[in-house]
Amino acid sequence: MNTRAGKFVLQSGGYRAFIPTTLPPDPPVQYDEEMQSLLSKADRDLARLDGITMVLPNPDLFIAMYVKKEALLSSQIEGTQASLEGVLEFEADLTPKEDVNEIKEVINYIKALNYGMGRLNELPMSLQLIREIHENLLEGTRGASLFPGEFRKFQNYIGAPGATLHEAIFVPPPPEMVIPTMEELEKFFQSKDNIPPLVKISLIHAQFETIHPFLDGNGRMGRLLITFYLFWKGILSKPLLYLSFYLKKNRAQYYDLLMNVRTEGAWEDWIRFFLMGVSETSQEAANTAREIIKLKDNLITRLYENSVSSVYAVKLIDLLFEMPVISNKNVVERLRVSNVTSNELVRRFVDIGILREITGKKRYKRYIFTDYVEIIARGTRDELQGD
Repeated sequence: MNTRAGKFVLQSGGYRAFIPTTLPPDPPVQYDEEMQSLLSKADRDLARLDGITMVLPNPDLFIAMYVKKEALLSSQIEGTQASLEGVLEFEADLTPKEDVNEIKEVINYIKALNYGMGRLNELPMSLQLIREIHENLLEGTRGASLFPGEFRKFQNYIGAPGATLHEAIFVPPPPEMVIPTMEELEKFFQSKDNIPPLVKISLIHAQFETIHPFLDGNGRMGRLLITFYLFWKGILSKPLLYLSFYLKKNRAQYYDLLMNVRTEGAWEDWIRFFLMGVSETSQEAANTAREIIKLKDNLITRLYENSVSSVYAVKLIDLLFEMPVISNKNVVERLRVSNVTSNELVRRFVDIGILREITGKKRYKRYIFTDYVEIIARGTRDELQGD
């Protein structure tokens, strides 16, 4: 077995736990022609994505919805069964058709991401920040009893459902090694070196998943680290790069490549995969942003074609990008119109297919902005579940 990334050490319990080697890899990462090309393309695609936020009508609203998509995908990788519509219904104080506990895990991911972005104005990337974000991630969910915000004091392992420690696919470092290995990782992401940022965060993510420092939420936390690091380093001006869709779609390869790093020291194969993910994900997010710009233009055209051309109709379009699940009361309050005007506006929007009623009630109806939700929800509805 190659020990470039670390080695398996026999423990007193009769199992072998993996002790990772300090980053950066030794011998150093080899930048062959393919790697250089992938790195250059990933940098360009990420820069284009960051630039497209400048032309969005309201980038913060788009980002808020995109964060919901990432939260959903990242939670689905861990086995959470929820939909974007369910999350939006929950946020609109409706009772979702799905398990509320599942939806709360997605909501917590959103809170944890927003919390971390705020804290990065006050703290550097650090173990303190990681613990705080983790606490937000698990608060009030099924993982709440598994010491949120605390590095583990027990041995964990990765294996098939019902597998014992001795049947595990992979056993991370023993508890007494968690803090020392995490402190080394903290030094690495705070160190000044010539490693390209995208390569550096690929190394950090793999090392974090190898250490598996918490009893729950390591996958979600490791994926959040990617966005936090790139935002902290100024590579992204907005938190817009999320790899969960790519990792979910290529899950078997993702796990195999991480294991190959541990057993074969195959850092280069992992980095190539990661860079391809950055490119693919950046392009997908940029295309989604363009679709949303086009959608808004098409909706304005649809209003005029259907003689729904009041200034309030245009304002309602803007409001829908902010509140994709809406009620007549919301329209009255936000547009400052009468109940009669609101009812008529909403009725016309339903007639021309912009809104769809989702409660089935005669009173207190809620409506969903179908076209927008369909664009954002793409990729969240397949059956790739389980961790």
